[in-house]
Amino acid sequence: MSLEILKSCPVCQSNSFNNYLNVEDYTVSRKEFTIQQCNACYFLFTNPRPDIEEIGAYYKSQEYISHHDEAKDLMSKMYTSVRNYTISQKIKLINNLYPKPGSLLDIGCGTGNFLQATKQAGWKITGTEPDSEARKVAGDRVGEAIQESINSPELSGRKFDIITMWHVLEHVHLLNETIDWLSEHLTSEGKIIIAVPNPQSADAAHYRRFWAAYDVPRHLYHFTKDSMALLMKKHGFKIDTIHPMWFDSFYVSMLSTKYKSRKIDLLDSIKTGVLSNLKGKSSQSKDLNTSSLIYVISKI
Repeated sequence: MSLEILKSCPVCQSNSFNNYLNVEDYTVSRKEFTIQQCNACYFLFTNPRPDIEEIGAYYKSQEYISHHDEAKDLMSKMYTSVRNYTISQKIKLINNLYPKPGSLLDIGCGTGNFLQATKQAGWKITGTEPDSEARKVAGDRVGEAIQESINSPELSGRKFDIITMWHVLEHVHLLNETIDWLSEHLTSEGKIIIAVPNPQSADAAHYRRFWAAYDVPRHLYHFTKDSMALLMKKHGFKIDTIHPMWFDSFYVSMLSTKYKSRKIDLLDSIKTGVLSNLKGKSSQSKDLNTSSLIYVISKI
């Protein structure tokens, strides 16, 4: 399987990189991939990587929970058990941004649980999902047609008050083109909500190459707060607020111990998750440093 090589940084276009970390794909291929760091802006990205035509093979695993509803093992049971609570928190965040429900687009909606909740909360919903099986489940769940991608003709010319990407932006090959699309399809007072893993978190530092949220090669980019701010500014956006995802530290730690020792170490996972949240906690939005972060973004 051939790999494509990025010759310039997706954020600042510099062509000077160094090797940051070698990480194994523990989910599908067991191959090792390199995460490189831009020497100019310090952006982290997987390079080389599978191209857009071949990346699909790296998602073919029952362990990729967001594409399945079944709770068969400890990891999937934990994921599904906290999902309803985290969805309620997401709805609360969105309703605080827009007290009166408007139009919402969820990019990469998986099996549609979040979309279902937003529809029940009064939002006019639209979703995209590239995985055909997950797309069918989502469509059946919400009673709406789910589009394959943001380039579907049905989305042409439409604008949305809220656009969400819950752990999606790190998967997108055409990064800058996607941000441009968001700008074109967001209302003037609209908000983009992006959740991504945080490689500067304490659990990332603890597990290093075994940190599950690197998830190469499916995760093409590894955003820090600085690199996210640079990318958004480049496209005429600003970060309004940053919010924590408290449960991610525990889920990611469980997976990380599995990758490191071939079995889940619950004690280490809980200890690392608690310490990561304590170290990442801050009363100031800009100083949050938890395992995953939610960025609320608007036009400058």
